Formats: sequence, structure tokens, C-alpha cells
Amino acid sequence: MNNGNKRVTRLIGYVKGLKDGLDGVKLYAKYKEDIESVKPQEAFEIFYSLIEEEIQPKEILVFLDKVINVFYKSLLNHRWEKPDNDNFLMDLINENEALVKKTDEIKALMKEPDLSIRKQKLLSRVKELEEFNDHYLKKENILFPYMEKTMDKFHGLSIMWELHDVVRNQIKEAVNVIKDDDSSEQQVNKAIANLFFGILGVKKKEELILFPAASEVLSDDDWYQMHKQSMEYGFPFIEKSSSETINEEEKQIINNGFIKTETGILNFEEVLMIFNTLPVDMTFVDENNRVKYFTRPKDRIFPRSPAVIGRNVNNCHPPASVHIVEEIVESFRSGKEDTAKFWLNLKGKDILIQYFALRDESGNYKGVLEVSQDITEIKSLEGERRLLKWGQ
Repeated sequence: MNNGNKRVTRLIGYVKGLKDGLDGVKLYAKYKEDIESVKPQEAFEIFYSLIEEEIQPKEILVFLDKVINVFYKSLLNHRWEKPDNDNFLMDLINENEALVKKTDEIKALMKEPDLSIRKQKLLSRVKELEEFNDHYLKKENILFPYMEKTMDKFHGLSIMWELHDVVRNQIKEAVNVIKDDDSSEQQVNKAIANLFFGILGVKKKEELILFPAASEVLSDDDWYQMHKQSMEYGFPFIEKSSSETINEEEKQIINNGFIKTETGILNFEEVLMIFNTLPVDMTFVDENNRVKYFTRPKDRIFPRSPAVIGRNVNNCHPPASVHIVEEIVESFRSGKEDTAKFWLNLKGKDILIQYFALRDESGNYKGVLEVSQDITEIKSLEGERRLLKWGQ
């Protein structure tokens, strides 16, 4: 075992000691030399080891910041180089810098002495932070899958996804407190403080651990592909970067083959047109729990990027809902169930999410088809329409 691996093993012991509530000063003294030389990738190994022991990301958040603060100096001094193709990385970095400007503006508004006026000024500025969700979506749907494909330890990114969900909830909570006419100054201050701690804490963890580690393990082509895929997302608080030129090789689609069934013959292009024209989002997960295909309808309900292809489906959902995914898959695999459905309200739209077990002619389980549909208009239909009316 090399020195780096030995250091990781010892630091796992240190983190477990913190988790168990042992004396932090004594622990630091015992592991001081290892703490002062920890590297970003080693931090991933440490936290991944906890997940391997079935410690949930939500449990790790309890002591995560304490660990990061202890590792801070070593991580800050770690020297790393940006990739040659750094467009995607720089977009994320620039979004973070723009975020700081937004939080600084909110800090300035907190000095307004009249609470009622302060709330009025704060509301739009805090709601504006909801746009930063696209920053997190690009990480979850593009960057995380590429990193997970390189090494198992990056499955520890589920901890950062959990942090994203915490921040999302903190933004909602802050908005609700500010909108509440009866909320006190203390409540407003606490909500903003919690939000800043969460959202700026994620930024710090990106800069100290995520970005350096990603730059060390991903290829230039990976960065090119990620940047290209990011064009489908928003660019919170910055100008959208220009899309890179697509290689001629990528423009070529094999479409001279035909799919022949008892009900007709289609070529490859026709299959794609049909799938992508259907007013639903469809995602196919194979029998090995790997995402194999998704459609690209005109208006997607949930974001998907090609980076998820080959990704374990458990890593495509927030940690808090993974147990539901596992229950659906195992119920389908065992033959106990064939369908599952959920419905929710998302940004004022009624969304129906259905899961279907896929089985071959012999009844063998072959995967899951997820189908999401905006049923807002369908629910509003009344009576009959037998005459053609465009656009209504």
C-alpha cells in the first residue's frame, strides 16, 4: 500500500472519530501530519468509505463541515491545473463568482432598518437565487456522471447532491419567511444566515474538492462533451457561453438501417422522430439498473443529459428518494408489480410520473421505462370537442 492509501486509511479513522463524538483536539493531534497533507481526491475516498459502510449522506452532513474546515488549509494549498478545454469548468466558476455578488447585494439590503421595507427589498433578490438551481442541475446531470464513470470513489458525490437539496429547501424557507407578514427580524436574519451558510458552503466545497478532482481525472474530450451538453441548461447570473463546434463525425447518424415488425417498418430517423414527438419524457433503464436511453421531446419536464447514459439509476435521483427507486426496481424484477405511478405539482403544472416493467416474450425482466407527462391541460378537459380548432 502506498503512502497516499495509508494516509486515507488513517484519515478514515479520524473522520469516524469525529462522527462518534470523540475529542476533536486529541484526534487532530493524533492525525495532524495526515490532515496537513490531504488531497481533494483523497477526501472523496474518505467520504466514499463511509457510504460503503451504509452511512447515509444526510448523516454525513452533520459533521461534514467540521471535517472540511479541518482539511481546509491542505486542500487550499493543493496545486492543480485547469483542463486545456476549460469552457464548462469556467462557466461553473463564473456562476459561483456571480453568486457571490448576488449574496453581497442581499447582505447590503439586510442593513435596512425598517423590517417591512427590508422584506420588500429582499423578496425579489432571494427568489432570484432560485435560478442557481441550473448550476446544481449541470453538476448532477453532467459532471457527476462523468466523474462516477472514472472511479468508484466518486459515487460519494451523492453527499454533494444532498447539499444541493438542502440549499434548495433553504431558499424556499427564506422566501416563505420573508413573505410572511408576521415573521420577526430574528426569523428573517436566521433564514438568510442559514441560506448563506448552505449556498456559499457548497461553493467552497466545489473549489476545494470537486473542481480540482474533476480536473485531475477527466479528459479534454470529457470536458468538451460536458460543455456541449450544458447548452441545454440555464447559465445563472452570467452570459451563456458560446457552443463549441460539433465534430463532423458527431453529425453523422447511421440511418440506413430499418426496424421491421409485424406492425410496420421504420428507419432509424423515423423512430427518433416518433419518440421525440410524443408529449412525454421517456427514460429506459436496463436490467442492470443502467440508464440506456432517453427521449428528447420539445419541452422536457425533467432535465436529462447524455452524460447519464450508462449511469446507475440510483445515482440519478436525490439521495433522499433512492430507497423508492430501489423498491420499484426490485418489485418489478421479482415480478411482484408491473407498474407504479406518482403525481405532483411542479411550477404550477400537474405532472404524472409512471414506471413500467419491461419484460421479454418469456416474461424475463429487462428493465424499467419511466414516462413523465404534463397532464395539466388533460385534467382541465370537459365535455367533448368534435370539431377542429387550431391552437386551443
